[in-house]
Amino acid sequence: MLDKLKEIEKTALESLQSITDQAALDTWRIANVGRSSPLMMVFAEFGKLSKEEKPVVGAAANRVKVALESALAERAEAVKNAALAKSLEEEKLDVTLPGRTKHIGRLHPSTQQLRRVLDILAEMGFQVYTSREVETDEMNFQTLNFAPHHPAREMQDSFYIEAEGREDNPILMRTHTSPGQIRAMREAVATNPQNPPPIRIAVPGMCFRYEQITARSEIQFNQVEGLAVGKNITFADLKGTLIDFARRMFGQDVRTRFRASYFPFTEPSAEMDVECFVCGGKGCQVCKNSGWLEILGCGMVHPNVLQNGGYDPKIYSGFAWGMGPERQLMLRNKINDIRYFWGNDVRFLEQF
Repeated sequence: MLDKLKEIEKTALESLQSITDQAALDTWRIANVGRSSPLMMVFAEFGKLSKEEKPVVGAAANRVKVALESALAERAEAVKNAALAKSLEEEKLDVTLPGRTKHIGRLHPSTQQLRRVLDILAEMGFQVYTSREVETDEMNFQTLNFAPHHPAREMQDSFYIEAEGREDNPILMRTHTSPGQIRAMREAVATNPQNPPPIRIAVPGMCFRYEQITARSEIQFNQVEGLAVGKNITFADLKGTLIDFARRMFGQDVRTRFRASYFPFTEPSAEMDVECFVCGGKGCQVCKNSGWLEILGCGMVHPNVLQNGGYDPKIYSGFAWGMGPERQLMLRNKINDIRYFWGNDVRFLEQF
């Protein structure tokens, strides 16, 4: 048995010297110190030895096991160092190559444009007023001069929310930011019912309409409502304010025009157009070949709306508008399809 252990040790150590890679080293370890190796078989045969032989063979077997494991560790370190040296010698790293660009998060282009609009309005003296996205039929339509079953409601198909006990005053996703007008006026009146203070606010937010998706319209879009209420406010104030806004947004040479229109909550009403920057006024898909693109609807606040807000229309007057930041962004960057904003195409979003 002792002679067999000497032979196992000699053969194993000799074969270990020729190993130069990790795969061969793993194979050697399994063959020489693994559970089925000849060395382990010696331990398995201890039961056949006499009491006098066991201590002698056991000590010899343990010595061989320690010697092989020690030699394995030394060879493993040598193989590792040799592999590292080979890698350093053969592999090259060009440190002059540019590194990989890190993708940094950024604001959505709609958010960027929304902030640009609010910055301009803030410079003009308007304060930002936020209003809720889920509204009642009363606030979204009735207080804004949309009577129940009024044909004007067909101008804005709505997303209604089912709620028990709300048959007379359903809940819906707001179709415009105009309900913010009523809420802002009522809050202002509550501070001084006898002599309500003047108002000059901008109401930003997301709106929702159930309509056909096209290059010019979406089911969700941002809108910025403007409202000014006070004494002796005229349509000339409205026109001057919006022309000044357009020049600050699109440049001093921008061409604008006002067209008579109809909105239940304003009288008289108008739409403001800006010359189409996509085609330069020649006509394209975005401007419906008219050369102009509508950027907002506006008008003098209807007396019924003033009264619903708590202001006496015999004493106070005001103007209001609603504009779409996405449509303005299309003008500024010559974008021909509004659907790009919500398509989540990184190639489009990274341009902003």
